[in-house]
Amino acid sequence: MTRALVLGGIADASLLAAEIARAGIDAVYSYGGRTRAPADQPLPTRIGGFGGASGLADYVRREGITHVIDATHPFAAEMSRHAVDACEETGTPLIALERAPWSRTPEDIWTEVTDVTAAVAALPEAPARMFLAIGRQHIAPFAAKPQHAYTLRFVDPPETPLPFAADVIVSRGPFTLDGELDMMRTRGIAWIVARNSGGDGARAKIDAARRLGLPVIMISRPALPERKKVESVTEVMQWLGHRARLGA
Repeated sequence: MTRALVLGGIADASLLAAEIARAGIDAVYSYGGRTRAPADQPLPTRIGGFGGASGLADYVRREGITHVIDATHPFAAEMSRHAVDACEETGTPLIALERAPWSRTPEDIWTEVTDVTAAVAALPEAPARMFLAIGRQHIAPFAAKPQHAYTLRFVDPPETPLPFAADVIVSRGPFTLDGELDMMRTRGIAWIVARNSGGDGARAKIDAARRLGLPVIMISRPALPERKKVESVTEVMQWLGHRARLGA
């Protein structure tokens, strides 16, 4: 009897949840808890952490989980590492639904860096208007360069004071190319700092930067343990022994 655990975080995780529900598979959808008002899912849902790899292993045993699907954000490295460790400990099959990273084109002006610290170091010294598209938990290091005018975009309004003055946009994606072009032009954005998340839901800002000829400081994905990876919901459903009916 299949009982799947979906570790959600990307847009495709919601598509996967719909397919799993449509197929009648017993499953639980898990949110990490960073968003105060997460999107509704057609599966039983839990919110919050597990208490590390050992806590996740305990949950897998207690709930009779037979398959784990890591559909977290590509930069949710800690959760992905915990999933690998917990599945090894419990002998539970694990698959990662991981969208391909964005590829640089000849028209892109990218400075590729390994982490947020390197991204701060790559900023110019002369004051400029910066769009930080990196999530609120990663912005603190940018206080080291307060000369810049920062624009931030969050799903939820910030609950605590920010480490520097900033123009805050509260909005939930996916975002359109026209919308991103308008936002960047209206605010006079000169630089963008982004994580290489991949996928279509967040790529409009990268396309807009290319269209406007803006430089992008692109943070590469963190290294993760070896695990089985696929790029589509269809492949996950096949792994579960079912056929996806996307759009049905």
